[in-house]
Amino acid sequence: MAADRGSAWHLLLSSLGLLVHLDATFSYLLKNCTSDRSLAGEVLDCSGRGLVTVPDDIPADACSVNLMCNLLGQINKKDFGKMSQLKILCLTDNHIAHVDDGSFVHMVSLTNLYMGQNNLTNLTANLLQGLSNLRLLDLRKNKIQFIHGSTFKFSSVLQTVLLDDNHLRQVADIIPVLQLPLLHRISVGENWFSSFQSEDFPANMSSSLKVLDMSYSNIDKFSITRRAFPHLQTIDLSLATLKWDIPDETSLRNIIRLHLSHTKLSFKEIQKVLQSTDSLVHLRLNSMDRWIKRGLMVTACRIPTLQVLELYYNHGPNLSAQLANCSHLRELDLSDTHMMLMPKGSIQSMKLLQNLKLKANFLKKVPDDIRKLYLSSNHITNLNWCTFESLTGLKILDLSLNQLWELGDVFQTGPQKLEFLYLNDNPLAILEKRSFKGLKCLKYLDVVTKTISRVTQRAFDGLNNLRALRVSFPCYFDSDFRHLQRLENLTLYFSVDGSFQSPPTNHHRAFFHLNSLKMFTFICSGFHHGMPFDVPMEQLQAMRHLEDFTAENAYISAPDPSTFQANPRLKRLTFGKTDLSDLDPELFRPIPDLQVLDLSNSQIKSLDFLKLVELPALTHLTLSNNEITVINETVFQSLPALVYLKLDNNPFTCDCSNAGFIQWVKNNNQTQVVNGYQLTCSFPVAEQGNRLLNFDIQSCWMDLSFLCFLCSTGLVTLTLLTSFIFHFLRWSTFYLLLAFLYDSRKKKKGTAHLYDAFVSYNVHDEAWVYHEMLPVLEGEQGWRLCLHHRDFQPGRPIMENITDAIYGSRKTICVISRRYLQSEWCSREIQVASFRLFDEQKDVLVLLFLEDIPARQLSPFHRMRKLVKRRTYLSWPQAGRHHGVFWQNLRRVIDQTHKSASADQLLQRPPAD
Repeated sequence: MAADRGSAWHLLLSSLGLLVHLDATFSYLLKNCTSDRSLAGEVLDCSGRGLVTVPDDIPADACSVNLMCNLLGQINKKDFGKMSQLKILCLTDNHIAHVDDGSFVHMVSLTNLYMGQNNLTNLTANLLQGLSNLRLLDLRKNKIQFIHGSTFKFSSVLQTVLLDDNHLRQVADIIPVLQLPLLHRISVGENWFSSFQSEDFPANMSSSLKVLDMSYSNIDKFSITRRAFPHLQTIDLSLATLKWDIPDETSLRNIIRLHLSHTKLSFKEIQKVLQSTDSLVHLRLNSMDRWIKRGLMVTACRIPTLQVLELYYNHGPNLSAQLANCSHLRELDLSDTHMMLMPKGSIQSMKLLQNLKLKANFLKKVPDDIRKLYLSSNHITNLNWCTFESLTGLKILDLSLNQLWELGDVFQTGPQKLEFLYLNDNPLAILEKRSFKGLKCLKYLDVVTKTISRVTQRAFDGLNNLRALRVSFPCYFDSDFRHLQRLENLTLYFSVDGSFQSPPTNHHRAFFHLNSLKMFTFICSGFHHGMPFDVPMEQLQAMRHLEDFTAENAYISAPDPSTFQANPRLKRLTFGKTDLSDLDPELFRPIPDLQVLDLSNSQIKSLDFLKLVELPALTHLTLSNNEITVINETVFQSLPALVYLKLDNNPFTCDCSNAGFIQWVKNNNQTQVVNGYQLTCSFPVAEQGNRLLNFDIQSCWMDLSFLCFLCSTGLVTLTLLTSFIFHFLRWSTFYLLLAFLYDSRKKKKGTAHLYDAFVSYNVHDEAWVYHEMLPVLEGEQGWRLCLHHRDFQPGRPIMENITDAIYGSRKTICVISRRYLQSEWCSREIQVASFRLFDEQKDVLVLLFLEDIPARQLSPFHRMRKLVKRRTYLSWPQAGRHHGVFWQNLRRVIDQTHKSASADQLLQRPPAD
């Protein structure tokens, strides 16, 4: 049947539903999955991520993993290694064509395996190795052609096997499945069987099968016997094309459920089938118009055991009129039958009817027969009788999606046993006073519709047993809920158009006295900036047992800090479509037990308010669709139990301001940031669209203040050093540079010395140089001397002439006198000569004293004093009358390339201090 095609999917949802009870213990960030903790363990959702391999970061203690709608091509042996606690694995809608033998060998706890919509062709002998606790196997919509006889030897407790829409050619292929000792259900529709007959199976086979689903099948012959299927109770042949052969009258004796919706059986075949059933309880005949018109309901209603009859999608006229003889029904589904009117007496005889579904029809009024489906006694006033299950009467009535304009007085007298009433999505305009007075046992009422224009005072009188109410209100309403003392769940929908001008006058009294309320949902639509009136604090003060509060588009601005002062039991709080940009942290002070907080779509720009709250029990925090750009990770220190954080669709800034948060997201071992690796950058423009967690934070970790200190210290030091060098060493540095450049130039050109010696002297000693030195050194000894007044090139800078003269001569002779020491240019000449001495490490400097100058008088001239202390020199006054010896010693010094010991012995020693 079409409606049951997704039954396995519903099983999956149900299985997952058992795990949604949250347990705040442990969670963390995963690259390709979201994780949540349930009472059963870790629940992972990795669906729709475009994965081509199974993620390698799935925790070993996961109890449920959803990998559906990905691009997995095969399952490898190591993909699910050591996952011994996994109970539910969904691999539906991938491209899996191969599964390694032993891939599930460690999954000893697995109960549900979903592998539908893949490309498997064979089920090997060791495919299910290790799955000793497997209960459900879904292999629908594959290309399976072969099932090995030992495929299920490891899964002896398997109960449900779904093999629809594969390429199995003969029923013998499914014998390994039918031989499972605890098999409950098999689904093999849309395969390539030509027939399905008991004689096709081994004579000694006796399957434990209870549910056989052959929907969508196209086979020539269908015939089963009690010998092969002694426990069979349900047959589904919905949308099947086949010829049903009933070999004997006892073959269908055990069948209690039969689904024949849209079956291509002839009228006589269906009649014969229905006449052969002795125990049928549930019959589904959806979309069977042509046979119902021929009187099929006459045959169906004659089945004495029939209790449940489904007839939806039958659009023929007078359908309900054919049900008069179905007096033993307990459930009747007439949804979507295009019914405009139910004639009187159609269901009046159904005294046992408990569930009536008239959903999605065109009824404009509640059928008159409804009021007659209640207990004959109208004088019972004690509500305790609602708890007696043995009492008959209608309990569930679904009239949703019809054309009901008004209710009239139909529910003012009954049905008194009714517990669930669905009136949603009808064009109801007014809820009159005491509209539901007769529904003494009603527990659930849904009257959500967009058309209600007025709810009168005391509209809900009489619903003293009501537990849950979903209702739409106009902005103006008189009703209150004074008498709903047992109400635990209230959902209100407010909708207005642009003509609304002012709020109602009495809404402040509407919710008083709801002392039992645990869940309150308040949703407004049609307002652009929140509802023009807020839920008053005094109303919430009456709800002392409130545990769940939701307000969507219900506040113009952030609620008053004292809003929840009287609701200390509140555990779940949701604000949506509300401007919470000025949220006061004091709002959370009265509710320290809050566990779930959702502030999505609330214009929040900063999370700094979290620093001032104390929510030690908060486990789930949702902040999606806000305006958060930067998060300081320290704000979460006030939330010690937080395990689930959702931040989708926020305009994050990808710079160092978020470095701490990025590191926290990656490294914390408690809080999982849902879809953390999918968070994107909005600022700066260069980072737009990039992943937030891909931002490189390594460059952000240097302390900016320390960096500024280093920079400023370096700058100050450099300034001081530059000043010192300029003041004290400017010429020394200059001379060193000149020496380096000259020496480099000389080495590059290979230039020889032009002079034997450069004579550095003061102009006042020029006479001695010309009359004493030149005649001997140049005239007698033949040396070529360089003198500044004679050999310097006119027009060149003086320092260039001095440098060229010193470096162009083998030696430099300094003729020292007191005037020499006081001369600036002489001082520079001896400095350049000293730096040449330092640079070349050769004895190129000769000191010749014309006067006796004590060493203590040289103190102001530190460089000269240093030279005199380290080197020997020639003294003209000490030579006396032995001038020949003086000139001979000078000749030896000039003639030597390097300083020698013999030369030192001929020279005079420095004077003592």
